[in-house]
Amino acid sequence: MRNFTLITLMFFLAIGNVFAQQEKGIIGSTNWLDNWSEFKPSQQNHREPTQILSGVINRDTKLYKKDVYLLMGSVFVTDSASLTIESGTVIIGDYASKASLTISKGSTIIANGLETDPIVFTSNRSIKRAGDWGGIILLGDAPSNKFGNGSVSQYHSQLNSVAYGATNFGGTNPESYSGILRYVRIEYAGKRIKGVGYFNGLLLASVGNSTVLENIMVSYSAGNSFEVRGGEVNINKAVSYKTNGIDYKFNLGAQCELSNSIAIRSPYVSSSYGSRCMHVASYDKNKREEVDFTKNGTSVVAKNLTFITDTDDLKAEIKKGLVKEAIYVGKNASLDMNKSVLSGFNPAVLFEERLKVNQENLEKIKFTGMYFNNCNGNIFVDNNPNNEDLENWYGSISFFNVYSKSKNAETFIDLKNKRTPDYRLRINSIIATNDNPDLRND
Repeated sequence: MRNFTLITLMFFLAIGNVFAQQEKGIIGSTNWLDNWSEFKPSQQNHREPTQILSGVINRDTKLYKKDVYLLMGSVFVTDSASLTIESGTVIIGDYASKASLTISKGSTIIANGLETDPIVFTSNRSIKRAGDWGGIILLGDAPSNKFGNGSVSQYHSQLNSVAYGATNFGGTNPESYSGILRYVRIEYAGKRIKGVGYFNGLLLASVGNSTVLENIMVSYSAGNSFEVRGGEVNINKAVSYKTNGIDYKFNLGAQCELSNSIAIRSPYVSSSYGSRCMHVASYDKNKREEVDFTKNGTSVVAKNLTFITDTDDLKAEIKKGLVKEAIYVGKNASLDMNKSVLSGFNPAVLFEERLKVNQENLEKIKFTGMYFNNCNGNIFVDNNPNNEDLENWYGSISFFNVYSKSKNAETFIDLKNKRTPDYRLRINSIIATNDNPDLRND
């Protein structure tokens, strides 16, 4: 009887360990990237445009799948109008006119695609490259931590008075509604604006939590893939693929929950201004005076994320300086990250140099149930090679963090599938320990 009890206990422990392992990183009983995602967008051929979108849209408008739309210049949806886009519709951003789409405060976009019929925003160039066109901007009236309201006018030149007013964001309504983005792909965005920087694939500024944001893929963006400035948003099943900039950037008091999402980085696709999977800050270092510190700082709850550097020779590319940290956390910001996978970074996490390592700050930056794989060091303060205190803190058994040195092909189910790779963890093929491996010691 005693042996039977012991065997039964071991069985349930093994089953529990498998399910616990399955819960880390992106999850799903099936690969939710199937059907709607596209990892080879340059090989997709779209029909020639039949309609043009330009100027100001100030009345309810619907775009139809039967047409292909050419987005020209700075297009604004204003005056509480709603832009509805039928599933399967293709919108092509014009390279020459630096095309972009801005949904102004009080207006909405209803881009409700289907898994088998996604909505696609892409480039009109025959040979497509990152930064071919601008991107999509949603502006709302949820709070930020700025003094007064913000503006995105810097992205647009030669605006008339009507369009200029449509670039403002910010307010007091955390539940504001900017519409729906579901099963949407944004490809080759991030146009560079002289003296300003880059557009983002998708910029959410003071967007409220009634807005639906799920199953959105941003690929080959020259700027950041997803940027959230202020507001209160929930993002689910987002994909950032081989962006030059930051995959997920949160700033200006953003209150955000990011779940079941993924970022895939390439060592050979990055910008000089700092490329990482996640950047959490409450303000830009050189614009501290614009922030009201009596308001909430940026706070991100992140769960079931997978961040991966797609490479077959991580050590060599680290030595070349091509691989950076996965996550950067700034002063006055908080991050609660749970059940996520970081695979192949240098190091896994970096804290801003001015962030003091003390009880108060460590309680605002949490990593629990994490899987750190093949990272060149785990958690550091910028410009400080001594991370013993941080390793002791986050390495405590109470946080349930595990560490491994497995190759990506051994860690994830199917990375070589050119059509739809599967980035869920490969169950039973991972040896995870509580030791903190460091590639520099090999």
